[in-house]
Amino acid sequence: MKLRDVKEILDAHVVVGEEKLDMDVHTAFGADLMSDVMAFAKAGSLLLTGLTNPQVIKTAASRNIAAIIVVRGKEPTTEAIAMAKDLQIPILTTNYILFETAGILYSKGIVGCLKKVESGFSK
Repeated sequence: MKLRDVKEILDAHVVVGEEKLDMDVHTAFGADLMSDVMAFAKAGSLLLTGLTNPQVIKTAASRNIAAIIVVRGKEPTTEAIAMAKDLQIPILTTNYILFETAGILYSKGIVGCLKKVESGFSK
C-alpha cells in the first residue's frame, strides 16, 4: 500500500513529507512508550503514536521508521516538525484513536511488524 492510501484511509493530514506519499508501506507498530518502539518496531514500518515531541522523531530515525502517524487529533511540536523535515521522516495526523487507527489499517492489509513477543520477554 502507498502512504498516500494510508492518508486517505485515515482521513489524515500530512504535516511533513508530502513528497514521500508514494512510498510503499506494509507493516505498522503502535506505541506511546518509545522504549517499546526501540525494542519491537521494525525498519520500514509505520509508527502509530499519540506522542508529539522530538523524542518520537529521534526514535523513529533510529529504527528507520517509514512514517509516523500521530493519532487522537494531536499535532506535533514545532521542534518535532523541524526535526522530521531535517531527517525526512513523514508525519501524518489523524483524529482516530490508536486502537481504531490500527484496526482500520489492519482491515486494509497493513499488518503488525511483530505478531507477539517471546514468552517471558521483559524490558
